[in-house]
Amino acid sequence: MTTPLLELDDVSARYGQVAALHGVSLTVGEGEVVALLGANGAGKTTTLRAVSGTVRRSGTVAIGGKKLARSGPENVARAGIAHVPEGRGIFAELTVWDNLRMGAYMRRGRPDFKTVLEYFPWLEARRGQQAGTLSGGEQQMLALARAFLQRPRLLMLDEPSLGLAPLITREVFRVVGDLNQKEGLAVLVVEQNAAIALGVAARAYVLETGSVTLTGAADELRANDAVRSAYLGY
Repeated sequence: MTTPLLELDDVSARYGQVAALHGVSLTVGEGEVVALLGANGAGKTTTLRAVSGTVRRSGTVAIGGKKLARSGPENVARAGIAHVPEGRGIFAELTVWDNLRMGAYMRRGRPDFKTVLEYFPWLEARRGQQAGTLSGGEQQMLALARAFLQRPRLLMLDEPSLGLAPLITREVFRVVGDLNQKEGLAVLVVEQNAAIALGVAARAYVLETGSVTLTGAADELRANDAVRSAYLGY
């Protein structure tokens, strides 16, 4: 049996005395796109934080079969995981180019700006612009480009469509799909827009109150009556 790229086994997490995850187990294969669906407060963001080491957790998180220590997000980045958090997490006061350089900081060797500009060609003309003055969609694209400069094995995206118009959301997910198909980048995406998430993902997990309640192929979940009613609106 092939070892998953990412594996969570019986992962629980809490904020102080408040439990947010209750024994979550999931996998992401090499080059696979997996979606996490659920209502607000279901534990989706906390699941990503449990992987990136920014929340107290128990259980096992492994990348390529190697357990990740609970020693902070820098070691998670070195293991090949890039995390684009909700709200994008760009450095608003820095220029576009300085933001990209920050993404390349963890990468050994020369940064591959050429490939990044093939996916995000508009960044070249905006390189000297302060990142905080970009539109919401441009900031999301900058966050994606910065994460890709790490040359990760797995990209984790938290609500990439938040605050974006539908046209811009489709463009963001088009780029994500290209990075997956052309670069073999695995993706774990948290997304309120279940329709677009299931459109790009191969598999999905549904979280409710910190526990996985449903999992399956994206097509199967799209046809599931409970999923359609709760998350697809029909």
